[in-house]
Amino acid sequence: MNCRFCNTGLTHVFVNLNEAPPSNSFLSKEDLQNAETWYPLKLFVCENCFLVQVAEYKKAAEIFSNDYVYYSSYSTTWLAHAKRYAEMMIERFGYNSGSLVVEIASNDGYLLQYFNENKIPVLGIEPTLSTASVAREKGIESITEFFGVGLAKELASNNRKADLLLGNNVLAHVPDLNDFISGMKIILKPEGVITMEFPHLLQLVKHHQFDTIYQEHFSYLSFTTVQAVFKKHGLVLFDVEEISTHGGSLRIFAKHEDDISKDISGNVSKLLEKEKAAGMTGLNYYTGFQEKVETIKNDFLNFLKEQQVAGKKVVAYGAAAKGNTLLNFCGVKNDIISFVVDASPHKQGKYLPGSHIPVVNEQELLTSHPDFILVLPWNIKDEIMQQLSYVRDWNCRFVIAIPSLQIL
Repeated sequence: MNCRFCNTGLTHVFVNLNEAPPSNSFLSKEDLQNAETWYPLKLFVCENCFLVQVAEYKKAAEIFSNDYVYYSSYSTTWLAHAKRYAEMMIERFGYNSGSLVVEIASNDGYLLQYFNENKIPVLGIEPTLSTASVAREKGIESITEFFGVGLAKELASNNRKADLLLGNNVLAHVPDLNDFISGMKIILKPEGVITMEFPHLLQLVKHHQFDTIYQEHFSYLSFTTVQAVFKKHGLVLFDVEEISTHGGSLRIFAKHEDDISKDISGNVSKLLEKEKAAGMTGLNYYTGFQEKVETIKNDFLNFLKEQQVAGKKVVAYGAAAKGNTLLNFCGVKNDIISFVVDASPHKQGKYLPGSHIPVVNEQELLTSHPDFILVLPWNIKDEIMQQLSYVRDWNCRFVIAIPSLQIL
């Protein structure tokens, strides 16, 4: 296996989570009768560019199929984040009715709707038909294709270049980084802006966020590595923000290398130095993560066993991809956690991949009165705990497994 950016041979293992089915491949009741395909979840780090990555065992076109079940609009926290972003970008760069905002991996229109409301022309690029159809119902033009050089050339030939080209939590999902970023350069106007948001590898390591590792995430990114990837394709990172989403993410700002209209922010050098000081440009930084992961696994399983012996009922909330990584790595099945609640009707009535835990609606909490609720999407735990505050009436408590076991 070679690095998907610089083609260096990969020999250094960052962490091995054994095998798991694709985290968003939810099952119907009929599917439970059939064998699932499990794929390796072993991450390597490139000794040359320090890109942390998993092999593409399952093709992106299979993962992001037409019946993809993740819809961004079911989190109020995420919607509020998207709205703040749109307002900030309009104010900072002055986008108006003469601009074009293009989002790659636009999902159900969760973000572009806020530009649309301000009469700013938008275009979504979303490979999954299920989510793109919802965006179209909101009046958002959406192209149902994977993004790369081919699509970029087609758009550019039709004079559809972007003033703002954005992608939230898509860069890590890209199997061919070079093709993807080359495509972005092609459709960016001469003084256009690219913004990308992605989980920061620094935070993943610091807070033991191994559950963000799953088949959809091909790469795990530092700012240092991303700067090198963009530079190779004639794009310069001129600003960066550290943001709180997904347990700690980066929002990068990029421009063409010959665009002199935007100064380089001091944030760029500060973050590069921060990563260097943490050791991210040396292989030693990427050792020892496996032991931390095993500790979390053991603590979590001990908690579940203690509750099972005590006759306590443990359920989960949030049928999130990260939750499936946790459950499958720990070998948890539906005999220990009887169900998981999720707000999305697209997941309700299905079963989690691997663990086969049924996904139900919130009413089930009122019927079953569990003793503990395991919050799987810990990144929005405050939103969830506030929403479910009524469970305190029967002394139910919330449980977080990562970065360490907490009972709240």
